[in-house]
Amino acid sequence: MLSSLIGNSIEFYEFLIYGSFSSLYFNKLFFPSFDPTTGTLLSLTTFAVAFVGRPLGAFVFGHYGDRIGRKATLVTTLVVMGGATVLIGLLPTYKTIGIAAPILLTILRFIQGCSVGGESSGGFLMALESAQPNRRGLLTAIVGTGNAWGLLLANGVLLLTTLLPERQVLAWGWRLPFLFSAVLVGIALHVRLRLAETPEFQRSKAEGAVRTIPAFDVLSRYGLVTLCASLSALPLFLVFYLGSVFSLKYGAGIGVSQSAMLMLLVGSCAFLILAMPFFGWLGDRFNRKSVFIGGIVAMTAAPFAWFPLLDSKSFPLMALGFLLLFAGFAANYGVQGALFPLLFPTVLRYSGMSISYNVGGLLGGAVSPLIATSLLSKYHSWTPIALYMAAAGVIGLVASLFLRERPTGSPVQHPAAAPAMAATADVATARS
Repeated sequence: MLSSLIGNSIEFYEFLIYGSFSSLYFNKLFFPSFDPTTGTLLSLTTFAVAFVGRPLGAFVFGHYGDRIGRKATLVTTLVVMGGATVLIGLLPTYKTIGIAAPILLTILRFIQGCSVGGESSGGFLMALESAQPNRRGLLTAIVGTGNAWGLLLANGVLLLTTLLPERQVLAWGWRLPFLFSAVLVGIALHVRLRLAETPEFQRSKAEGAVRTIPAFDVLSRYGLVTLCASLSALPLFLVFYLGSVFSLKYGAGIGVSQSAMLMLLVGSCAFLILAMPFFGWLGDRFNRKSVFIGGIVAMTAAPFAWFPLLDSKSFPLMALGFLLLFAGFAANYGVQGALFPLLFPTVLRYSGMSISYNVGGLLGGAVSPLIATSLLSKYHSWTPIALYMAAAGVIGLVASLFLRERPTGSPVQHPAAAPAMAATADVATARS
């Protein structure tokens, strides 16, 4: 569990540090020939490119995760993400190499997306498949806090960076957080290389149940499950990326200092680190699906309180707004790490969860900061953004009603038995 948490935290640090800098600085470094609003939109577009890469990474790394094992796949995703992040830190800007700079930035961001598309699901599986059934939710939720630890670390580093004069940040300071990832990856690799493969995957491989093309089986035999899981993740992604990325731009627009917004996000991360394991434990004790749905309901309503509380510009009220926004996220994400893998049989879990989760990320997280920025620029009001978030919540709520965990300890499926059992599972899922 500890190795999955460390790896997940570092991957998300590398993934999220880009979001913070794209919102604040990359428009000046890589798109300086455009007006500020257009430059910011283009910068956030490169942020969105990673979400296009995430489903591709889910297919590729999910395939190898189900074919050769969880451990080897997670080592690969860590190296790929670390390499891309360090190269971003070394990248010449538009002033030096012109149009090649944003093109190379986009390519490296795409590679980051491919990596995180395989990493997040694998980290959950390492914890889930090594845990006792009555502790799966708690342990996967602890691994899920890597998301918050990564955001906490990213915002902490960004806060330190902003202590420099802006001229120095734009000249060289922006590179340091990306280059720092080389140190973090070295630490994570040391831990991850000492991992053992999960017992459930070892048993599946020993029994000859490993599938030739797992992703094909997921889409052909568990298509309804995959679609519903993807749609149910929409509000989760919108809340997280609008809360962590778009909020910085929104805060600047209403006159809240950058340091105050970063402190609010740091506090939100601390809350998530405590709250997500609680909800994971709650899912173990009662019903994961009910906790998951409750989180979606909360996320659907929260934007209508979050924005007015931000507009108050009162630090305590803004902190309350972030607490309300992320409470539903904590419940939803706290059980998602155990719920999504258990929608699929062991031999298809890596592919099934990766595809479901990252297609949801593409639909919900890729363009959400871009759409929110465009809506704010056009209407000069938070109301259309809140309605956009609420609409995603309604879609996620309806889709989540069709999700159903497979029975704990369900037998390993052999290839010959899989089609009939999968069809039965899809029907049961549709009726739940």
